[in-house]
Amino acid sequence: MARRFTGSFTQQEAIPTDAIDAAVAVLQSGRLHRYNLAPDEIGEVAQLESEFRDWQGSAYCLAVTSGGQALQIALRACDIEPGDAVLTNGFTLAPVPGAIRAVGGKAVLVEIDENLRLDLGDLERKIAASGARMLLLSHMRGHLCDMDRLMEICDAAGVTVIEDCAHTMGARWNGKRSGNFGKIACFSTQTYKHMNSGEGGFLTTDIPDLAARATILSGSYMLYERHGAGPAAEAFELPRYDMPNCSARMDALRAAILRPQLAQLDANIDRWNARYQEVERVLRADTRIATIALPAQEAHVGSSIQFRLPGFSDDQCRATLASAAARGVELKWFGGKEPHGFTSSHHSWRYVAGQSLPETDRIMATLFDMRLPLSFSEADCTLIAELIGETVAEVSQ
Repeated sequence: MARRFTGSFTQQEAIPTDAIDAAVAVLQSGRLHRYNLAPDEIGEVAQLESEFRDWQGSAYCLAVTSGGQALQIALRACDIEPGDAVLTNGFTLAPVPGAIRAVGGKAVLVEIDENLRLDLGDLERKIAASGARMLLLSHMRGHLCDMDRLMEICDAAGVTVIEDCAHTMGARWNGKRSGNFGKIACFSTQTYKHMNSGEGGFLTTDIPDLAARATILSGSYMLYERHGAGPAAEAFELPRYDMPNCSARMDALRAAILRPQLAQLDANIDRWNARYQEVERVLRADTRIATIALPAQEAHVGSSIQFRLPGFSDDQCRATLASAAARGVELKWFGGKEPHGFTSSHHSWRYVAGQSLPETDRIMATLFDMRLPLSFSEADCTLIAELIGETVAEVSQ
């Protein structure tokens, strides 16, 4: 009988016991709204903001309802106007171009290279051709491009960089955390990210005016002084009149669940990377499989893994999905023209003007993706990688 993996690719580890206890305490208090506090109480959300600020090494942190809302708030805080061109990756997930469209911007898609990073040559060309003054940079699937060179290009052209760090919480480039390069960074705590609150997110920045604008946008009313990692009161003097209320506040229950997870995050990053390295070791030995190169300057967070099957046709890629599934391995394929689950390509983003991305299309045509939840053991990862190899060998015949 053929070998088969029997684990779940969507089952996360249980929420830590101390997080459950903290959540129960919030429920027993009845004070779930972040501003509904007892006298002299700081509150779970404000404490989480100060703890994440310190962990990230930023000046300010704002907790919000989702990573997607963080993206929209960041764009609004940076004064996007209807019709403004905003650069972003041709390979990303739908919430990124979706955020641009939601605030009235027009996405200008930039090609990627074979290692799934933004093509910096194409970025320079698109800046010149579009006149865009904003880049919503997606560190898609945890891969950081040359951030030093990217910031040189954007600073020279007067382009504001907003970092989408949904997949790179804890990653570094040349020792500097992802999110600490651009003017604002956005993070997600959705279930499949590095901390799990079901939905949730953060926005970080070192610029007090942007932090104040984002806080008012999140729906602070005039209660911004109850935040744990915000700027001084004078930073709010103008934003409190100018910024619309988008009602994107994180609640106390989610913050209570996240605080103990943040304390475990660095250890969990090591665990993810051990699993990633084991899968990559096995896949890299198969000459039919092209793995993604990780630069020496990048400290990666391997909560998912990607690989390409150069030369495979669309039919072979579909057969790979089916053959892997028969072995209990859940792969995603980014080459499909129709959206499926969380996976889509720029061809199905009809809210974005159609654009020619021949290199991105070529790369995505044989690109596969797989989650690596911490519920997997390293032995599980060895088996899964071997089953992928068996699948590729079967389809190649």
